[in-house]
Order: sequence, then C-alpha cells, then structure tokens
Amino acid sequence: MASLRCSFLIIWFYLFSLLISPGCSETCTSQKFTNNKLYSHCLDLPVLASYLHFSYDSSNSTLSIAFIATPAKPDGWIAWAINPTGTGMAGSQSLVAYKDSNGSMVVKTYDIASYGSIVPKKLALDVWDTSAESSGGVMRMFAKIKVPADLAAAGKVNQVWQVGPGVGSNGMLQKHDFAAANLNAKATLNLLSGEGSSAADPRLKSKNIHGVLNAVSWGILFPLGAIIARYMRTFESADPAWFYLHVFCQISAYVIGVAGWGTGLKLGSESQGITYTIHRNIGIALFTLATVQMFALFLRPKKDHKYRVYWNVYHHSIGYSILALGIYNVFRGLHMLNPEDKWRTAYYGVIVVLGAIAVLLEAVTWVVVIRRKSGNKHT
Repeated sequence: MASLRCSFLIIWFYLFSLLISPGCSETCTSQKFTNNKLYSHCLDLPVLASYLHFSYDSSNSTLSIAFIATPAKPDGWIAWAINPTGTGMAGSQSLVAYKDSNGSMVVKTYDIASYGSIVPKKLALDVWDTSAESSGGVMRMFAKIKVPADLAAAGKVNQVWQVGPGVGSNGMLQKHDFAAANLNAKATLNLLSGEGSSAADPRLKSKNIHGVLNAVSWGILFPLGAIIARYMRTFESADPAWFYLHVFCQISAYVIGVAGWGTGLKLGSESQGITYTIHRNIGIALFTLATVQMFALFLRPKKDHKYRVYWNVYHHSIGYSILALGIYNVFRGLHMLNPEDKWRTAYYGVIVVLGAIAVLLEAVTWVVVIRRKSGNKHT
C-alpha cells in the first residue's frame, strides 16, 4: 500500500513539472537586438517559434524587418518572404539566412517560382541593408524591402516564413519538414496596423472538438475518478458511494475519450502528409489501456477472493498508466493546437487544483490509516 501511495505522488509531481516549460515561452516584446534597432511593431508568429519585428514607412513604401527563428538543425536556415501573387511558398520573394562555409552569417535572395528549383536568384522586389546574426541556436535576419505599389495601396502583404535543416552546394536549400507547423507558416501582414492574421484552417472546428473531448476525458475525468477511488475509500462512511462515483467518472471518461479518439482518427485521415507520431501513438495506447481497464469492472473478484491481490495490481497499474499518459498527451495536444492563452491557463489551473487536492488528501489519509492501525493495536 505504501509503495502505491508513493507511486501516486511521484506521478502527480511529474505531471506538475510539465507545467513549467509552457510558462517560460518567449514573446517578441522581450527581444532586444545587439545593433539596438527599434521597430514599430512585433508579432509572435503562430508556428515554428518565430517572430517578426517591422516598421513601415508609407511615404516611400519601405518595409524594415527583423525575422527571428530557430533553424531545424544547428547548420540549417531560416526564411521570410513576401508573396505578391499567392499565400503559399510558390511565387514568394524570399530572404534566407544561414551560415556559410566559413561560419559567418549570410543573407541570400530566392525567387521561388516553383518548388522544384530553389536556388539563389535576384528578387522582383528591391531589397537592401540585409544582414544576419546567430547566437544561442537562434538566427536573426534583417532587411529593408520596397513594397510594390499595388500591395502598398492595399496596406497588406502575404507573408511566408520557414525553417530548414541545411544548405547544400551552390546555396541549394535542403527541404524543410512538411508537418502541420511548416505547412501553416503563412499569414496576412497589415503594414499599417501591425496586425497579422493566419490563414483559416477548415479543420479548426474539428480540432477544437477533439481537444475539448480529450481534455475532459483523459485530462480531467480520469484523474478525478482516480482521486475518488484512492482517497474516499479510506473513510468507512463513504462506502459504497465512492465506488459508484468512481465507476461513473471512469465510464463517462471512457465514452467521451472514445469520441475524442474517433475525431482524432478522422482528423488524421483528412491530414495527408501530416503525422503527429508521438501524440497519435499515445492516443492509441490510451484507447487500448482504457478498453482493457473497462473489463476490470466485470472481472473484479470479491475482497476475500485469493486472486483479488492480482486484480488490484492489474487495475492500479493500468489506471496509473492511463493517468500519466492521458495528462501528458493533453499537454502535447495543447502545444500542437496552440489555443488562446485563457484555455491553456484554464486547463493548467484544473490540473494544479486536482494535484493540490490529491496531495492534501494523501496527508489526511495517512493520518487516518495510522490512527486506525494504532487503535487496532490497543484493542
């Protein structure tokens, strides 16, 4: 029993540790440049951990930019572009920064007429004052660009950004990944207001449904059911109410979780070429373990049965595995979906509250158990 209690606490402390890194993410407002350049606007771009600082002089249609990103590999490249004719990479007028053979940072221009040929080429736009720097694994690229008259009149441009793993001979860029973040690295940039808006994702509603279902199931109801079973059973007055509450929470979580798993499968089938391998594999493992766990309800022997101890080991081991994997996978899902901060904060708050309740009840149940054992010794 003591080892099981210690395992439960270890799991909760591990899950709390997962909350630390999201709160430390950088924002563009905290970034400074060694050349002391200042810009009127800055944006935390929605994917690829990238940032854009810029100023726009409408009197002469000059756009000054500083693009910050981490390349896919240490010797990789970063790119920022304006696409005058479309929203994707094809047709974009690109600036690419990387380290050349002697280790110094360079900025090259790439007129990407098609995906088949990506080599340095003069742009259709006037570009000057290009430079780049690198430190701490992060690259920073600077440039000034003459915005074409039609785009300047509209006050908006289609921006595209990207990161890649390396640069071959003759400035040939190695292909970037084709994960969802790479494919969604595009947005509209309002030159006057400084706002940026990402292209609408037609699957966003399905993604939100998938996220809510799984957060409620694996991320809230399963942990709540585990807390009820672990601590309420200590109090004799709560028997058998704790058991029915526990079963209700776990069955509800399983039903909702299966619905969330189904939406995940549908999203996967609609996202050709995009695979979140770890998130998907954990989801499959959760569905399998939870299905096996449901059989525990029908295979549960009586308390005095000789096989009850083995059933307890089976039930608790799978239960704690679901608890840890479920919450961890919800964190991964939040990172991929990148919802508004209020939703992320709300879920973190729920987990912190559940964890605090678990720690408090752990102390209370230890006191109850010790007193009960002490009373039995004196009778």
